Amino acid sequence: MSESVLTHQKQTSIVLPSWVNDVVAGTIGGWAQVISGHPFDTLKVRLQTQPNPPKYSGAMDCLRVTLKEEGPAGLYKGVTSPLMGIGICNAIMFAANGTFRRMLQDGDDTKTLSIVQIGCAGSMAGGVMSFVNCPVELLKVKLQTQYVPAAGALPAATGAVKPYTGVLDAGIRTFRQQGFKGLYRGMGITLMRDLPSYFTYFVTYEGTKRILAHINHAGQVEQLSTPELLLAGGAAGFGAWVPCYPQDVIKSRMQSNLSYKNTLECIRSLQVEARGGNWKVWFRGFGPTMARAFPANAATFFFYEMTMKVMRGE
Repeated sequence: MSESVLTHQKQTSIVLPSWVNDVVAGTIGGWAQVISGHPFDTLKVRLQTQPNPPKYSGAMDCLRVTLKEEGPAGLYKGVTSPLMGIGICNAIMFAANGTFRRMLQDGDDTKTLSIVQIGCAGSMAGGVMSFVNCPVELLKVKLQTQYVPAAGALPAATGAVKPYTGVLDAGIRTFRQQGFKGLYRGMGITLMRDLPSYFTYFVTYEGTKRILAHINHAGQVEQLSTPELLLAGGAAGFGAWVPCYPQDVIKSRMQSNLSYKNTLECIRSLQVEARGGNWKVWFRGFGPTMARAFPANAATFFFYEMTMKVMRGE
């Protein structure tokens, strides 16, 4: 193909706005995250919300009981909510992050941001994302904490309410009973979780990429290999949970148990359980969360980066 034809193709190719690229790539990355990580998330939520004394002795016991009582499908309870919502959440998060980064660059796309600036942009993006993330996670938690009743037990005898048939049923019933306030239960603690979490999320990702970056003889930074991108994304998953896991425990408790009037009451309840050296209550479900963190976020960033390359025509 002649050089003139190639030049003509480049000139006539459609250049999409940066935020459109962020939305599309973020959505695909979010779907990859849900598919790879939801079973671990179900175990995490069930461990976080179990009563005192606990129903499960640990993550492996939770997995065993769930598979025995509900089969593999039990691990994917509530998956529709994040599958529908995480695309939107990630799209908003990556679009907001890109927008805040461009603001910090003062319109100069060639300007390299410092690690702190990258973290600040990520934190602000996390704050924006929380407003979508809260109702999505609330419906997910409601569905994940629906347990199969004991054999022979009748709903009237157990005092059980009619189980949700799916995410739409959960959303409609929650809205009818509690309005928008019900869908945003735990919003305050969600913000307290996401602001520091997304700071360390993007700092870890970009920091790891810079550590792994190769500079060729011409002084140019070469593209990272697939294993290196996966490593950076997986490391970001670990980094995201470091400053916020207790907040996530509080959020799950708040969203699964309507008896708490506010966040402070939920925290006091956890403090009562933690007395006598039982500090592990603040980290229930931490094992499955860490097991999920690497593959889920490696998939998120890998598919995000690959989609961005395709969108840019690289």
